[in-house]
Amino acid sequence: MTKTAVEVQDRGVDGMVELRERRAALLANRRLTWVFGADDPGVVVREAWAGEIRLRVHVPRAQASARPIVLAFHGGGWCWGSPEQSRWMAGRIAARTGAIVVAPAYRLAPEHPYPAAVEDCWAVLTWVVANAGELGADPTRIAVLGDSAGGTLAAVLALRARDEGESWIRGQVLIYPLVDLVGLRGRGLGEIVKNYLGGDGSLAEEWQASPLRARSHAGLPSALVLTARFDPLRPHAERYAAALRTAGVEVALHRPRLATHAYLTLPGISPASRGGLARIVGFLRERLG
Repeated sequence: MTKTAVEVQDRGVDGMVELRERRAALLANRRLTWVFGADDPGVVVREAWAGEIRLRVHVPRAQASARPIVLAFHGGGWCWGSPEQSRWMAGRIAARTGAIVVAPAYRLAPEHPYPAAVEDCWAVLTWVVANAGELGADPTRIAVLGDSAGGTLAAVLALRARDEGESWIRGQVLIYPLVDLVGLRGRGLGEIVKNYLGGDGSLAEEWQASPLRARSHAGLPSALVLTARFDPLRPHAERYAAALRTAGVEVALHRPRLATHAYLTLPGISPASRGGLARIVGFLRERLG
């Protein structure tokens, strides 16, 4: 694992330049929203490292011991984005729940295709458990949260922890996740999937790429699933919520009417962001104590 990106031979120079331009444009757009959603004054933001994975750690200023932990995975189609783009949401969650919110800068495709992001997020989860004492956290009270591609990663971690017999995760917050990458097309989604999976796309059948295709969804922690009426990924989120319910998992589904994809990271633009945040905070308080 390296901290610097490597060029991908089959994309060529033009493809890599275009990708870098998209990443820069996304970062510029996010910075516009940060004017309306600066870091919460009740939270101290620190940088830490889980091996070679950079972490943005949001710690409430109020004194407490053995805080719960929320792992927050950013969106961006696995190809762009960073923990900074969700700073408004992560900071408010930390301040209002008393939890330590850890947001990792997992490796991005196509330089680091699937399953690099999955492995990085799992490595962060195990690092947090092993270093909970140093963080002032309780390793038995962990929730996973993610938006868009990050929501997919959060769902995969809940499945993997269950399969490995670990009971660390008490709740999962899945915000407009992609849950089935097989045959995904339109609105640039096909290109995102190709960049993420590489090759001929056959890896989309694997449950760590498409959590809806897991053999079973039984025995998973309670879930809050958020989508939006005008989100093209709304069917994904609602199908996953239905699959969890069918398997006996407790699920709450929230679908604001006047919102679209990414609304929870756009507090200066989308009024629905604050209502969605309130739902998340309430769910995490209930699940993490």
